[in-house]
Amino acid sequence: MLLRLINLLSPQSTTACGGVRRCISVLHVSRSYYATGKEPKENDNDDNKGGRWFTLPPFTPALNGAALGKEIYRGRAQTKSDATTITALKWVLLCCPELPRSLVQKLFRLRQVRRESSDVQQERKLKRVAAKDSIEVGDRICLPITVREVPLEKQDCHCNKEEVNFVRSLVLHKDPAIVVVNKPPGMPVQGGVGIKNSLDELAATCLSYDYSEPPRLVHRLDRDSSGILVMGRTQTSATALHSIFREKTFGAKDDIGNEERILQRRYWALVIGSPRRPKGLISAPLGKVVVDNGKSDRITVIDNSQNMSSQHAITEYRVIKSSCHGFTWLELSPLTGRKHQLRVHCAEVLGTPIVGDLKYGWQAHRKWKHLPWPNLEKKSNENVSKGKTLPFGLDLESGSISEKHPRLHLHCKQMVLPDVSLALRNVQCSSDYDLSEVENLEFVAPLPPYMQRSWVILNS
Repeated sequence: MLLRLINLLSPQSTTACGGVRRCISVLHVSRSYYATGKEPKENDNDDNKGGRWFTLPPFTPALNGAALGKEIYRGRAQTKSDATTITALKWVLLCCPELPRSLVQKLFRLRQVRRESSDVQQERKLKRVAAKDSIEVGDRICLPITVREVPLEKQDCHCNKEEVNFVRSLVLHKDPAIVVVNKPPGMPVQGGVGIKNSLDELAATCLSYDYSEPPRLVHRLDRDSSGILVMGRTQTSATALHSIFREKTFGAKDDIGNEERILQRRYWALVIGSPRRPKGLISAPLGKVVVDNGKSDRITVIDNSQNMSSQHAITEYRVIKSSCHGFTWLELSPLTGRKHQLRVHCAEVLGTPIVGDLKYGWQAHRKWKHLPWPNLEKKSNENVSKGKTLPFGLDLESGSISEKHPRLHLHCKQMVLPDVSLALRNVQCSSDYDLSEVENLEFVAPLPPYMQRSWVILNS
């Protein structure tokens, strides 16, 4: 038994720090929670008889985030909870995110985990519980008290103070359910091969604040685009938001012409050329094709969707302002959320590729002629030198239409989103809460400096 305890107390790597969190609902995620009850009675003759126990909160089913998101989108008043049972292993991992999964599994393997049943007809006794055993509402899981003494390593933070402050300066809004940032161009949203600093990883380090779980992505932005990006701060809110975005895509046809739709996204794009009509609707299916002998792929409009797999994509557009230099500012409102949807619709349907989009508008950029602007040249050079000092190698100044190599001019400028935090709070307080009365939140993100410079140049 002594050897087992020594083995359990050996240092383990972990990806979270802080106290054991109570994961019963989204309203409790911002607090750390230790539950140490009195020594429960034992009914089995094992070596832990008479020992102290570390008691987790009683199991309470959480709101079903996916169902809640659907109901918010559809304006219904019914809410559902998740299943009234859960496995013992999953509940321990939810309540104790700072404990390594390997350690928790070892505790179950060594039969050191107990359950205190909530059945009032039975005397409250501790019984052994296996990892796959189901626990019911009100049941408590008891772990050996020694888990509180397990040395915890803090999450590796590769960001210095300047980098942390920079990431936090991107935040436009923060509440108990979501965090909204103005993503800078050039920063990838997700990690991958060859990507060192992705926004989701930086958010886990810099934007968790007092939460022990990191913010979760619910939608995407291209690496070279910029603007509003929403992340869920808890599992429940992230699932609800993801469900809202998914329902918007599925119900896109019903949202055509609806100015009061529950989720609205408006992008600003500077395009080469001008559409034939000042405003309109683009409805064209998109599919992926392989090019360069299988070395890469791209999204394109699929004319014959019966012979190739495709996804329907719908975009509303309107002209903001046209320029005599052959450029046009467009406002794009995607009703569906397909990969590269706006870039392909602009290039292949409207025939006006976005400035800086070499993937889908390379032909237009072969004849690119920048607009030299002498009175801005000195200021531009000064700003470029300052831009090189930004964290993560970001440069937000260079790339306007006054330069030989323009950057992608696509920015998510405005978003209207349901107040998920308020909805969660009201639903938990009253089961009769009418989700059709959920108020909206509106976010506006300023243009990046190089797009702002292009706007000034074309309006001068």
